[in-house]
Amino acid sequence: MAGEVRQQIDIAALEKYIQSNVPEIVTPISVKQFGYGQSNPTYQLTDSRGSKYVMRKKPPGKLLSKTAHQVEREFRVLKALQTTDVPVPKVYCLCTDDAVVGSAFYIMEFLDGRIFVEPQMPTVSPAERTEMWHDAVRTLAKLHRIDPASVGLSTFGRPSGFYNRQIATFTTLGKTQSEAVDVETGEKVGAIPRMNELTSFFRDTTNQPKDRGVPIHGDYKIDNLVFHKTEPRVIGILDWEMSTIGHPLSDLANLIAPWTISAFSMERQHSHPEFGPNPTLPGLPTRDQCLTWYREVAGWDPRPDLGWGVAFAFFRDSIIFQGIAARYAVRQASSPIAKKVGQERTPFAELSWVMVERTRKERESQKSVRAKI
Repeated sequence: MAGEVRQQIDIAALEKYIQSNVPEIVTPISVKQFGYGQSNPTYQLTDSRGSKYVMRKKPPGKLLSKTAHQVEREFRVLKALQTTDVPVPKVYCLCTDDAVVGSAFYIMEFLDGRIFVEPQMPTVSPAERTEMWHDAVRTLAKLHRIDPASVGLSTFGRPSGFYNRQIATFTTLGKTQSEAVDVETGEKVGAIPRMNELTSFFRDTTNQPKDRGVPIHGDYKIDNLVFHKTEPRVIGILDWEMSTIGHPLSDLANLIAPWTISAFSMERQHSHPEFGPNPTLPGLPTRDQCLTWYREVAGWDPRPDLGWGVAFAFFRDSIIFQGIAARYAVRQASSPIAKKVGQERTPFAELSWVMVERTRKERESQKSVRAKI
């Protein structure tokens, strides 16, 4: 829900820009800020007719990383997908002039639907729950079967070497973020556990999945989806700042994370008993069912490489949580729960290492079986 503006903007300057560049919006406007959007502050704009729109902007001040907060990339991919069967909000403008509201921003349509913070969707019927998860998986698979060149995204990212680039990016982020100093305590955020061992494993190309170059979201999960108000279908995917051309396993591992995380611990971020060994909520699909749904639409089977993909997803999440901790340290994080979320960086790094060891054992076992044959 949108409420009090925590990070102030120059509304008069924004109205002047809108008058010249976005004729669909009739000024004056009123402004509220959404509670979500820890990375990029997100605002609800209501014009003089009562029509609602959404503005996403970079955080104010000096940014810790040039690879994060890329609202320009969000705008580009949203615009490219407007004519596909992947549901996305309509975009109206991109402004890269920091003088307007202090940093780059874009404006898109407000999707009047349902957003579920809890992936088990406790307030819907069993039949709806099944079909909403089905459509979430189906929507992801539709995104992954798009040819980047067909929608003008051939230069949005390189078609190969995705995981090597991810490793380089998150290694650099991890080093930069670890040096962030809390403005009150003077303490550094620090590196995640087993950073060197994790990156060494992931860099080994003999372990990596086969390259697949498709549009990926970068943070695909239930609370980044908007569902229709009354129908069990996705009407929009939000929060595209980490999108690129890359390996679809990255998005899929992120979507099924509630099952993966809950198999290890009920104390971690994104875990829930309904995704654990003994679920009781009717209509919630299994992880295997989601993988089957995905394979049917995407046209490839992710199961052989899933262990590696999950291990990397945990590593990536640990660096993302570290980034939230770093932004909180310098008080750039826009969410009031940023401090708590940032503390998840350590346990997620430990989960990544558990998956690395498990994946190694599984592959050694497979090699042993093939050798006997």
